[in-house]
This record gives sequence, C-alpha cells and structure tokens, in this order.
Amino acid sequence: MSSMPTARPANTVDPKLLEILVCPVTKGPLEYDAARQELISRAAKLAYPIRDGIPIMLADEARRLD
Repeated sequence: MSSMPTARPANTVDPKLLEILVCPVTKGPLEYDAARQELISRAAKLAYPIRDGIPIMLADEARRLD
C-alpha cells in the first residue's frame, strides 16, 4: 500500500490545514470562503487569497474588507 495522500479536487483546501491556520495579524480564527477562494479574518478585516489550493498568509497579499 502506498502512503500517498488522496488527490483533492482543484480549488479546494485541505480541511486539516484549515483547522490549524490562524490570522497572522491577530492570531484569531479564519473563515473559509469557498466561492471566493479566500480565508477571512473578521478581527483584522482581511481576506487572504488561496491560490492553487495554497493559502497566501501574508498581510501584504490580503484584501481589505469593508
């Protein structure tokens, strides 16, 4: 038996990864927006992009929320 991980559909993020990620600015929880492919930090009012299934956890790359 191979120990290779199972392939995930395109534009999805590993649920286990989502459980451990926190906002790099506030260290608070993140919400996953599957439609926009973003991780939302309500406390920091930032949306971190997810590109090719990889969260970009840099404040400089984040979109500001109104």
